[in-house]
Amino acid sequence: MSVRKLKPITPGQRFRVVNGFDAITTDKPEKSLLAPKKRTGGRNSQGKMTIRYKGGGHKRRYRIIDFKRDKQGIPATVATIEYDPNRTAFIALVNYQDGEKRYVIAQNGLQVGQNIVSGNNVAPEIGNAMPLSDIPLGTIISCIELRPGQGAVMARSAGSFAQLMARDGKFATVKLPSGEVRMILVSCMATIGAVSNSDHQLIVGGKAGRTRWLGRRPRTRPVAMNPVDHPMGGGEGRSSGGHPRSRKGLPAKGFRTRSKTKASNKYIVERRKK
Repeated sequence: MSVRKLKPITPGQRFRVVNGFDAITTDKPEKSLLAPKKRTGGRNSQGKMTIRYKGGGHKRRYRIIDFKRDKQGIPATVATIEYDPNRTAFIALVNYQDGEKRYVIAQNGLQVGQNIVSGNNVAPEIGNAMPLSDIPLGTIISCIELRPGQGAVMARSAGSFAQLMARDGKFATVKLPSGEVRMILVSCMATIGAVSNSDHQLIVGGKAGRTRWLGRRPRTRPVAMNPVDHPMGGGEGRSSGGHPRSRKGLPAKGFRTRSKTKASNKYIVERRKK
């Protein structure tokens, strides 16, 4: 995994840093695992804009990812490592011994030709998925379920990982990428290893146009708005916006919005750091 800094032969390439794509082995996705992906442009069913700063962007097709890893006990061979435009992590096409093909999130160090398997009592090797009850303590994990059979919902983005800290009864204690320490049922599945494409955070767009390719429109600064549009708007000349807050008036930058009576609070051992 590496990044490349382009030679500044155009103004847009002067600060551009792109992914080296060393780990990618093919640029043609598996047709049977593609689905159409419609874009809303931030509009609802009436055509009215309900989400600002969305629209445009390159056309994409969705890659159907197996987040549940429910094909247990059947070994699969990694056929390719591919780029997915819908997520920051790379994905791997795996061929199961019974002939089925599936996409999974690729872990760091996953190689073409490697065998992976999911289920109980499998070896804790990179790419293998197993319940938290079978994973050795201290192991680096990713793609973690929150409820058994739900499918992976945590630690799925590029370079992210969690660590299994302890087990007590039916709960395992896991340190999540945010720094939060949380209890999760030991029957939940997780994948061994950190997520691939850890250099994603080093990528620099270099120009405004690349952000438009990703479907993001220009964002208006709140201090440039009028008082009717935002609490931080208005004022004579270049006055500052006052205390940072959202359009609805909620304080930003450190103000905690999580409910103190939320049912899942009892599963959080240690809150994430500010």
